[in-house]
Amino acid sequence: MTSSATIRVQLEATLANRIPSALTPAKKVLRPVAPTGVAAVDEVLKGGLPVGAITEMIGRECSGRTSLALSFLANLTQSAKVCAWIDVADVFNPESAAAAGVDLSRLLWVRCGVLADKLQRATKEQFTLPDKYLVSPPTKKGLHGGGYSPHPRGEVKGLSGAVSTFLREEMIAPRCAEPQPRVRREPEVFEPNQRPVPKKWGGHTTPRKPWSRIEQALQSTDLILQGGGFSAIVLDMGSIAPEHASRVQLATWFRYRASAEKTQVSFVLLTQHSCAKSSAELVLRLYPGDPLNDDATVFTGFEHRVEVARRRFTQTPSNAVPLRKPPQNANVASWSTRSTWAGVR
Repeated sequence: MTSSATIRVQLEATLANRIPSALTPAKKVLRPVAPTGVAAVDEVLKGGLPVGAITEMIGRECSGRTSLALSFLANLTQSAKVCAWIDVADVFNPESAAAAGVDLSRLLWVRCGVLADKLQRATKEQFTLPDKYLVSPPTKKGLHGGGYSPHPRGEVKGLSGAVSTFLREEMIAPRCAEPQPRVRREPEVFEPNQRPVPKKWGGHTTPRKPWSRIEQALQSTDLILQGGGFSAIVLDMGSIAPEHASRVQLATWFRYRASAEKTQVSFVLLTQHSCAKSSAELVLRLYPGDPLNDDATVFTGFEHRVEVARRRFTQTPSNAVPLRKPPQNANVASWSTRSTWAGVR
């Protein structure tokens, strides 16, 4: 009589092409992770970034935040998964993302602040006087002015307002008899690490206060999290000054944490300083990269370094307490990114 173990092996061998491991249940993972595509970082993180939680990558410019996030998205999009990139400062470069291996057909790019600039330009065009308003209307027959011209009071009415539209404010000389009100001009605000976007790309030429962009990005993130269907969402606030990024309430990050856990999406936050606080399950601190010295006169890439600043959950192998002190886990990893012209070495 054939034993049950033999029958089980025969059934699994028969159904291997259709149903792999038909009678063997899948292993339950307590906290699933998604690989980043960088072997050194995945080794330190014990597999990759957590799924259904918030991962915060903090660091200055040229620290490798965007490169690590693009590598993470490239690994997911190549596996036929859909991701989203919420660009607060409108600095995302699709060419660099495609060079990193990201499938742009599976990436949703949310550009914040572009619609407001277009509406502002459309409003200016709307209030521009067309040519038909510059032609005097035909005279109507009446009792004043010989019966063929309008009343003199009607001609004078609105004359000052019409002249002021053709002359600049600096060219209009104030009257001495009338007191002139003092116009209070708001000081210009220049945000650090925020480059202007040309008008041909739908941007603006002078930096402005980014709070409207942040509010638009938060609303877009709420809609994407509630809609579901995304494997990873990257909220890029790396080009926003810390004093503006820290104005986001902690209740917002807590709501994002609950939504990410419900939809099982990997939420990645790129900032200069920590903003999510206790809502982030993993905090990675990235340091400015050192240029590679492979060639004396040609720039070939950067050597980046990442450190695990905080991790909420640590997996313990067993409940037994060893007599000797266990070796400490490595929390620092380094990897290099090469330019396109450097090639593979």
